[in-house]
Amino acid sequence: MGKTSRDKRDIFYRLAKEQGWRARSAFKLLQAEETFHLLDGVTRAVDLCAAPGSWSQVLSKHMYEPRSPEEREKVKIIAVDLQGMAPIDGVHQLRADITKESTAEAIIEYFEGQKAQLVVSDGAPDSTGMNDFDVYMQGELVLCALSISTFILERGGTLVAKIYRADNVSRLYVQMQRFFKDVCVFKPSASRNSSIEAFVVARQFCLPEGHRPCNLTTEWHQQPETWLVQRKGSEPKPMVHVPFVAYKGDLDADRSYSLDEDYVYHEPVQQPLTAAYQDVQQKLGTTSVKYKPIIVIHDEELTKEWREEHKHESKEPVED
Repeated sequence: MGKTSRDKRDIFYRLAKEQGWRARSAFKLLQAEETFHLLDGVTRAVDLCAAPGSWSQVLSKHMYEPRSPEEREKVKIIAVDLQGMAPIDGVHQLRADITKESTAEAIIEYFEGQKAQLVVSDGAPDSTGMNDFDVYMQGELVLCALSISTFILERGGTLVAKIYRADNVSRLYVQMQRFFKDVCVFKPSASRNSSIEAFVVARQFCLPEGHRPCNLTTEWHQQPETWLVQRKGSEPKPMVHVPFVAYKGDLDADRSYSLDEDYVYHEPVQQPLTAAYQDVQQKLGTTSVKYKPIIVIHDEELTKEWREEHKHESKEPVED
């Protein structure tokens, strides 16, 4: 089966290479755009956790490439990530931490004082295999995307972010509903049914009266119910349910599709230029993490040669 085994198993992986997308995740945003028309009239967009750049490619192909040279000057797309990635037409890259306020200021500066109309985030931490921990870390990343959105998103804007559907996900919905009038969960067909991955689509952004943009993960993530009581004057419901929207397409990510006789294997379009673990690998190439062995020699085991070798060493105690 060789290299073609994965192509046969995953139709979206195959199509991504054939159509020039850097990752199969591009189809998830394409299906969200087809369902919600997220990019209609949008000229300012931010892609958080962008590397290797498949979602930035989608933004470029819908917002930048179809326009005339004069109209392209009005389009501003910025991709934010700690990792580097290959250039994309019409996309400005910013290597920065999305949890820092300075990053939000840099984004607004790039927009020349204006704010974004759309913020998307397909970021996810490296999976550890410990489900509860992975869900928690993904939730924290969603809150980071929401936090920076309160700084950079204009009134009426939209946020699309990857989310894991699991226990206590209502806490995230509560946070989203504080800032967006319309919140739903979207499941594209490019996302496998066996995966708990989905995407929260939050539209009609509206900053609550008196709210000062801040890092939500540290300010009131621990007790969002208390914050709601103070704002609304009533106890919230223990569970928050939001509409669920599934994309109905002809292709299924969980199904195997046979390869045509004239099928030609394609290499992946673009890998991240600077993986998060690259610095560690470089340091390990020049540094040994092994310790020298510790040899304990008792007095009765001392040899004549060892005594001669160490006879000039002082026996006086060494001051600290």
